[in-house]
Amino acid sequence: MTLSNDVYWNRMVPELSVTDFSVSLNFYTQILGFSIMVRRRDPDFAYINLGEAQLMLEQYSSDAWNTAELIKPFGRGVNFQIDVDDIDVIYRRVMRNNVTLYRELKDSHYDIGNHIACQREFLLQDPDGYLLRFSQYIE
Repeated sequence: MTLSNDVYWNRMVPELSVTDFSVSLNFYTQILGFSIMVRRRDPDFAYINLGEAQLMLEQYSSDAWNTAELIKPFGRGVNFQIDVDDIDVIYRRVMRNNVTLYRELKDSHYDIGNHIACQREFLLQDPDGYLLRFSQYIE
């Protein structure tokens, strides 16, 4: 969906409640390399992207759309797969910043019918525990 200035807005974008907005925004932008598309204050909010992957971050508030008490790690039962063009660039950034990995960089193979696909991937948790899976399709 294109709304303005030829910016592409995905039709489904996860919005993550975060406990310390400045820490989370720094993690996503300075460590992982996301860019800020939209920034708002009160409550703190950012719409961010890494290539075509988009997320929203919002400072946790008791007035927000909370369906239950948030207990760390947040996002239990879900991982966010973020497809990238060059996983090594992001992996080096993560290692340079001493981020603990949930799962090391490895190649995973998937049977997709008429052939086996290879996906290079690693997983980490953001400051609130959301599980992020960075992946690159390997021919």
